[in-house]
Amino acid sequence: MTQATVALTPENFQQVVLEESQKKLVLVDFFAEQMPESIELRDMLARKLTGFEQFITLATVDCATQQAIAQQFGIQSLPTAVMVKQGQPVDGIAGTQTEQQLDEFLAKFLPKPEDTLLANGLQALEQGQLGEALSALTQAKALDQKRADITKAFADVSIQVGKLEQAKALLESVLMVDQDSYYQSLLSKLELAEKAGNSPEIQALEKKMLEQPDNVEIKRELAVQYSQVNRQEEALQLLYSLLLADSSDADSKKLMLDVIAGLAEGDKLATTYRRKLFAMMY
Repeated sequence: MTQATVALTPENFQQVVLEESQKKLVLVDFFAEQMPESIELRDMLARKLTGFEQFITLATVDCATQQAIAQQFGIQSLPTAVMVKQGQPVDGIAGTQTEQQLDEFLAKFLPKPEDTLLANGLQALEQGQLGEALSALTQAKALDQKRADITKAFADVSIQVGKLEQAKALLESVLMVDQDSYYQSLLSKLELAEKAGNSPEIQALEKKMLEQPDNVEIKRELAVQYSQVNRQEEALQLLYSLLLADSSDADSKKLMLDVIAGLAEGDKLATTYRRKLFAMMY
């Protein structure tokens, strides 16, 4: 059994079964040493719930010494386990269980992979770890395309890493029923990002570039401005065009490597332009 397993007694019954089950699920397992099947179920549950302690507390009842608790739950045979939520039994299993049967039972209560990825992504987003957030939320979105909470979180990180078109498409897919205050804040955040991405400085440089198409310095300066407002793809396209024209252009190469380094780990854009740069060099 794991350290997270709690042996249920009259002294801690209220705290575990009544109070703790208000915050998370409590699975109460009943066993007796003289019944090997009940010991096997107890140990299987402990093994399968390892790592999920934040979602489910495993509480065990030794029926030989805690008969009053077993009677309170109305236990008539072993092995038996009862899932408790907010102080009330909501489900249970009785009799010998196969691995598959136990997995199917627990699957109803354990978080899905996308739930864990969403939680990890939101935590990383809150801590400003955009690469980790983008990776987790991309995976979560791939697992469940329809969940609005995943879509909104993915849009959030997309805005923060400068993928504005992607964020816009994600927000447009959110149904009206899910357009809450978080959604409205994302719309505002996207609008601000779009305005910042087309600043007067950038517009002036774009005009100069059209007037002086062979001016390398203007193109480099524009690439820097693009990068600063999260328009990395345009920055990389511009710098790559300079290197295509002159592969010995060390300044443009350095700028391009800086832009790539600033992208989140695992970003497809970074992978694409690393390959292009590598192919050009070798």
